[in-house]
Amino acid sequence: MNFSTSEEQQEIERAVESICRRFGDEYWRKKDAEGGFPHDFHKALAEAGWLGVAMPVEFGGAGLGISEAAIVMRSISESGAGLSGASAVHMNIFGLHPVVVSGSAEQKARWLPPLIAGKDKACFAVTEPNTGLNTLKLKTQAVRRGDHYVVKGQKIWISTAQVANKMLLLARTSPAEEGRASRKGLSLFYCDLDRQAVEVREIAKMGRKAVDSNQLFIDDLRIPVADRIGEEGSGFDYILHGMNPERILIAAEAIGLGRVALKRAARYANERIVFDRPIGQNQGIQHPLAQRWMELEAANLMMHKAAWLYDQGKPCGAEANSAKYLCAEAGFRACETAVLTHGGMGYSKEFDVERYLREAMLTRIAPITPQLILCFIAEKVLGLPKSY
Repeated sequence: MNFSTSEEQQEIERAVESICRRFGDEYWRKKDAEGGFPHDFHKALAEAGWLGVAMPVEFGGAGLGISEAAIVMRSISESGAGLSGASAVHMNIFGLHPVVVSGSAEQKARWLPPLIAGKDKACFAVTEPNTGLNTLKLKTQAVRRGDHYVVKGQKIWISTAQVANKMLLLARTSPAEEGRASRKGLSLFYCDLDRQAVEVREIAKMGRKAVDSNQLFIDDLRIPVADRIGEEGSGFDYILHGMNPERILIAAEAIGLGRVALKRAARYANERIVFDRPIGQNQGIQHPLAQRWMELEAANLMMHKAAWLYDQGKPCGAEANSAKYLCAEAGFRACETAVLTHGGMGYSKEFDVERYLREAMLTRIAPITPQLILCFIAEKVLGLPKSY
């Protein structure tokens, strides 16, 4: 086993860090306070080619794997940009994997280059108000009429819909079978986000104000048949190609958050003098920080294992879900400990750690809850009866 990163991967880390240094703490504090999508940050990463890190070379991407994409996302988060920075490019990096895997040659040529170049911004419209994570029970309807579909329904917790011009949409094209959670009947589309047919309402939330979250009200949205990915009724199977990469990237972002919080806490513990000695000299401060470092490093290894398995084309559901769970928990605990290490000043926005803590909460909740991950591992790995 080789646990070292390649020279190429180290260069990726250095290059992304170099871009992120142009967007310092003041930039992200202002975004956290005032909101507004970080278009200039998104543009800088697009111009450097990082939005296409895991996209095919023939469409302008770098042709690398989810392992390299995870390094990009971890580096963004660890720079101090946190989820405000990572979420600004998260969807563009992983979201169109269903197109890469299942789209036609014409669709790839039409959709991937503008996304990689940063000209298009996409949102991922799956979750609905009354179904939550029960994706097979989605109610948004797409009815075919000749050469197009007409869509009606609602979606919720859709990130970047305020600024996106494209939408990856999962909708029902045939009725759900009564009493059964059939994998068939859902179709996947990549279409224009037509604001005459889609009302976008922003949701006020506790953190990551720079990247909007929204509820969508869709009324007679017309989607050409040419914008359907693959076969009608097979959309759920297609989005599965994006679920494991998303869990891996969220895991990487959580590690980045935990690491930057830990760095800030260690620096503060070295500088803060109480009773004529730095507080970091006290074991009551040292030991929690040391524990957080070990937790982050262990979780990071699981993230890399999941990414490696995915890139090798091997099954990685258990590892991707475990990485998301372990990294989110480790990242959150590191951020919490960083706030506590700062004492009263941890509650101040001046030191940034309170922002990291608020953002770290999101990595625990989305895109899947820790409870459902535990259910997945219990059923799929340990062979226990399904509990829901």
